Amino acid sequence: MSQLELASEAEISARHLSFLETGRAQPSRDMIHRLGNVLDIPFFDQNNLLLAAGFAPKYAHRKIDAPELEQVRRALEFILQQQEPYPAIVIDDVWNIRMRNAASERIFRLFRELSELPSDRAQNAMHILCHPKGVRRFMTNWEEFVGPLIQSIHHEAAVSHSAGVLQLRDELLSYPGMPTSWKTANPVSAALPLLTMQLKKGDLHLAFFATLTTFAHPHDVTLQQLRVECLFPADKATEEAARRLADSN
Repeated sequence: MSQLELASEAEISARHLSFLETGRAQPSRDMIHRLGNVLDIPFFDQNNLLLAAGFAPKYAHRKIDAPELEQVRRALEFILQQQEPYPAIVIDDVWNIRMRNAASERIFRLFRELSELPSDRAQNAMHILCHPKGVRRFMTNWEEFVGPLIQSIHHEAAVSHSAGVLQLRDELLSYPGMPTSWKTANPVSAALPLLTMQLKKGDLHLAFFATLTTFAHPHDVTLQQLRVECLFPADKATEEAARRLADSN
């Protein structure tokens, strides 16, 4: 994005923007907020920009169990419950699982032994997918499904420079058997219109596709980072198997 384009989008003069860039002028709190929104900078990083300029952070960063987020938790619980008998999880910006429905545990415990994963990684969706003793052992299209997710983490790391995302990327890529091509970002990598997770263990074969939901117009760092991942059956056999597992529980 050129300086002129940014100035036009932010509705300020290119001369003033140039002065801000070179340090000849200091930005106001409102200017940092305006530029942050135009550049689509995450709230967490906008707070860091404000701190660097000598201002207090604008956006709260609460824990998911904070009293102020009770209504949010109730909404998330409702979404998770409505997804039954199919899996659904709530993940944060580094793919840690913050909430899950019963179907998520009921179905995926068939394809992994969490005791074999380190405790700090057993509740992280990407570690569960990539750890040699995780779900990857049972995913017949593992590279096809996980490759685009790795590329999305590369993108998040490049855009946000988040220490947590950078650490997650490096930890995942350190696992044995990770394709060499995944170690570098590929912004033009082709992806299928719809990726399905193909799981097989013995005679059990399940296929799911995923949707991701985010909060509209959040004004909190935590809410901006949360995503709800819902898995839907990709075929009739998976739909029937998920219902049988729910009925037998």
